[in-house]
Amino acid sequence: MRITRLSLTNFRNYRSLELTLPPHLVVIQGENAQGKTNLLEAVHMLATTRSHRASSDRDVVHHLALHESPPFSRLFAEVQRVAGDIKIEIVLRLEIMGQPPEESTAPTSLVVRKRIRVNDVARRAIDAVGQLKVVMFSAQDIDLISGSPVLCRRYIDLINCQTDPRYLRCLQRYHRVLLQRNHLLRLVQERRAQSEQLEFWDRELVENGSYIVMRRRQLVTELDKLAREVHQELSGGAESQELVYAPNTGDARSSADIEAHFGKVLHQNRAREIAQGVTLVGPHRDTLRFRVNGTDMSKYGSRGQQQTLALSLKLAEAKYIYGQAGDAPVLLLDDIFSELDRSRRQHLLDAILPFQQVLIAAVDVDYFGSSFLSEATQLRVKEGTIEPV
Repeated sequence: MRITRLSLTNFRNYRSLELTLPPHLVVIQGENAQGKTNLLEAVHMLATTRSHRASSDRDVVHHLALHESPPFSRLFAEVQRVAGDIKIEIVLRLEIMGQPPEESTAPTSLVVRKRIRVNDVARRAIDAVGQLKVVMFSAQDIDLISGSPVLCRRYIDLINCQTDPRYLRCLQRYHRVLLQRNHLLRLVQERRAQSEQLEFWDRELVENGSYIVMRRRQLVTELDKLAREVHQELSGGAESQELVYAPNTGDARSSADIEAHFGKVLHQNRAREIAQGVTLVGPHRDTLRFRVNGTDMSKYGSRGQQQTLALSLKLAEAKYIYGQAGDAPVLLLDDIFSELDRSRRQHLLDAILPFQQVLIAAVDVDYFGSSFLSEATQLRVKEGTIEPV
């Protein structure tokens, strides 16, 4: 899988960009704040329909677009795949009360209308996710080990959403049900509703949540196998890595057992949930545990150990998606080589060579060596413009 053409209009600091991308290795060099990460963000957004950096789609629209009529941002890519070539387009149009904003409009009053097309046909986000598959490597990957469980849940959800359309549907439905159920719990707490009304939402929560738990367990089991192999190489065989999925609903394995146990635990906690006005049981409270030689790395791991774990996990992710899709994902490496020591840097460079397309953003290319750079296409980015080196 590879992107052959990328077009950006009013995206971040790119007013207009038309870029033909070659296969294999592409090194994008530039100083900080010139647009390297923005370029990778655009590719990631075309794959997932959402920015991994912005809390709102509004944030990715170039500020000068506000003075245009209509104000909009557009992302477009042509992609070669084993399953057939495709074109993906995302248009973000800024509106206020259904009308394009005036120049004097306060930015906080703007709303964004998102339109997605695949091969010139309008699609919902749920149908577009995974058409282009990517794996992002960044300095923030270490937060998967040391940060909040929310980050781990988002991480495994994104992998599953790229490889399993049903998972994405269940995840969206689960969060809608969770919102409604929490609202009802507060009404029951205030004696403005009856607890029996929770039965319908309980069934919906269990049905969708059980599939999420089952697929998360399957994914983590596969990632653990792949990451163990990578980690052995990175640590010179000195460390044994373990990735453990800890579902909030218990340790049931089969689909039927997960559903039965989830429903039972939900019923047992009803009084507590009503008292607190929030759902306490379900995959929205799952965690991942990272261990090396039996030690919890989130609490006791050094930064070097956490970096090694994160790198092992991301390389395992790339291999997993490759195996599931039968087509290599596009790898996006966002200025991470300065964070790695020489051994891990070389291992990463060796590991990415088999992939069909790798986009590498870097301030300093000295980390790569002349032999690696001789195989790569080098581009330079400055103030939102890109040209060959």
